[in-house]
Amino acid sequence: MPRLEVNVQGPKQVGAQLRPRSRRTGTGQVDTNWRGFSLPAATLEYLVIAGGGQGGLGQDANNYAAGGGGAGGYRSSVVGENSGGGASAETAITFASAAAYTVTIGGAGSNSVFSNITSTAGGNGGGTDAGGNTGGSGGGAGGSTGTQRTRGAGTTNQGYIGGFGAVCGSVPDGGGGGGAGAAGGNGSCGTGGVGGAGVASSITGSSVTRAGGGGGAAWNNSNTPGTGGAGGGGRGRGNTGGSTEGTANTGSGGGGASSVGGSGIVVIRYPNDYGTGTVGAGLTSTTGTYTAGGVEYRFYSFTAGTGTFTMPSF
Repeated sequence: MPRLEVNVQGPKQVGAQLRPRSRRTGTGQVDTNWRGFSLPAATLEYLVIAGGGQGGLGQDANNYAAGGGGAGGYRSSVVGENSGGGASAETAITFASAAAYTVTIGGAGSNSVFSNITSTAGGNGGGTDAGGNTGGSGGGAGGSTGTQRTRGAGTTNQGYIGGFGAVCGSVPDGGGGGGAGAAGGNGSCGTGGVGGAGVASSITGSSVTRAGGGGGAAWNNSNTPGTGGAGGGGRGRGNTGGSTEGTANTGSGGGGASSVGGSGIVVIRYPNDYGTGTVGAGLTSTTGTYTAGGVEYRFYSFTAGTGTFTMPSF
């Protein structure tokens, strides 16, 4: 067996089998207080985003004047970051040895779940002369030649409200879907509403913006469609062609004119000193490590499926 050495000036790795602040025993367990060094707090931070809503259906086969889909609900416990709807980060989870958590990744228009944390699916956009639907973020209202329709509301601490559709004697354009970081823009008599912006997170070590709302559709090819919100929202239909879908695994809303929203995602991180967890059958995931604030983190990004994730034993 190779000899293990200890740097007496601090918890620095010297031998190849020695981990900072802890060590593995012969049974695979972690000795959490070896030679006076202890593990970091057993705290797990999460980002849970539901699937985005679909853009509304228009007044004819071309799907003009429809509202954009709202982004899926956005819930985060990452310290220093925000949840959706302008909320502060939620409380992180204190995990136990071998704790098991259910994970469900919502497809377009479906909830995402991690343990008891549920993010609500984005609201669908309204069709011509129809209101947007409530969701994690609300769907934009469709344009109208008569009465202004109701824009879809967002869910508290998850996302924002959608935009109003325009009311014009002719060529009214749809409102943008709400995003996790901002409300959807209102449509006008010439331009579809812009999808609301998403929220940025560095839970994987790099900043990524997710959960933007879908843009509202234009009435006809002479008008300008709304652009999708930052974070993957789809563009509404208009003079640049058909609408576009929300970006996969961002929970973004689909563009007005029937495009679907993007699928959701669940991401977790915890101090890497605890080791690797176990991803159950039925889940698609990636994992990696990075250092931030003097702590080395391990993250898991779950992008599809339903199953169980089990924390390391210690």
